[in-house]
Amino acid sequence: MRSLVSALAIGLVFGAGIIISGMSNPAKVLNFFDLAGTWDPSLLLVMTSALVVTLVGYSWVFKRPAPLFDVRFHLPTRRDLDLPLVGGRRFSASVGDYLASAPVGRYRPLVLVSPLPSCLSTQCL
Repeated sequence: MRSLVSALAIGLVFGAGIIISGMSNPAKVLNFFDLAGTWDPSLLLVMTSALVVTLVGYSWVFKRPAPLFDVRFHLPTRRDLDLPLVGGRRFSASVGDYLASAPVGRYRPLVLVSPLPSCLSTQCL
């Protein structure tokens, strides 16, 4: 139960960060990718800040002998690339292309408050 509550708290913090940073605004995100037009570099600061926080967090967490809500860290042991891994990447890119072609504003971070997993709740919108 504690792991579910911590996952909920992490998701809420992530969703709040997305909304506060403006990454839920499709126009702001599109302006970030529009290098030749109205480029908005403010999301670069958001992504750099997130990367720094992640690096500090990982270094702090891995100094512990075990996570708070488990007996050991569950890290991948395989280091090779195989067809399912590469194929999964291709599948997720296809899904991303499909979602990117959906009407702007249809998929919002507000699906985080849905009791369904996000893949189900976005299909229901």
